[in-house]
Amino acid sequence: MTVNRAKKDEFQKALAVYSQAIKEFHKGDFDKAVDLLKSFVERYPAEREVVDRAQAYLSIAQKRLKKESHSLKGFEEHYRSAVVKINQADYDGALKLLEKAQDFKENEALVQFLMADVYCLTGQYETALDHLKKAIQKDKSIAVLAQNETDFTALWEDKKFKLLTRLA
Repeated sequence: MTVNRAKKDEFQKALAVYSQAIKEFHKGDFDKAVDLLKSFVERYPAEREVVDRAQAYLSIAQKRLKKESHSLKGFEEHYRSAVVKINQADYDGALKLLEKAQDFKENEALVQFLMADVYCLTGQYETALDHLKKAIQKDKSIAVLAQNETDFTALWEDKKFKLLTRLA
């Protein structure tokens, strides 16, 4: 393989990483965009022209993240924003917002329920069941929600799930 071919291949890899970062940026997933852009800048410093653009996007994404986190006030705003993040499949962002919502209302069962939902959607079933158990302990009506929530389909036949929701 020639040196020019190797450089071209490396440039194509760099563009693929950069493109994915910009895709996340335009979707509004600034957490992922920041991570990808930082990774790009670190891995491909020789691509100066693209790195300069990546750094501009990185700066904007970081400012938007900072603005997002400072503009939310209170339990309701954090909780609602977490629901939006779940619907956008931004599970890490949703968990961060749910943790902040929990700071406002420590004993809120719906926060634990949504955390269980996120963990189930990401295939972390044991953690999902732990959060679901906490939610049901705080509010028995959560069991009915869990029985009917399609996001929990993967758990519907699980013995622990059935026991928690009294479907055994």
